[in-house]
Amino acid sequence: MPEPAKRDAKAPRFLEITIKDSEGKVWATTIAPAKDFSTGSVGYYSSEKITNPESAERYQCSLSFTLIGSKPGK
Repeated sequence: MPEPAKRDAKAPRFLEITIKDSEGKVWATTIAPAKDFSTGSVGYYSSEKITNPESAERYQCSLSFTLIGSKPGK
């Protein structure tokens, strides 16, 4: 895999993400660890199954945060 075009030297090792509804009720808290993507970009990624606390219906949630300009060759 090629080296990223840049990295953020002050980026933490992970992000803690809290997902809330429009009334502020917490649906989930998840951790997104730092990731080197297969494209060569860097950032954070998390994928979780989250349950609606009111209906118990389940959702698949995927979050990615990519450092702009980190893709090699750009």
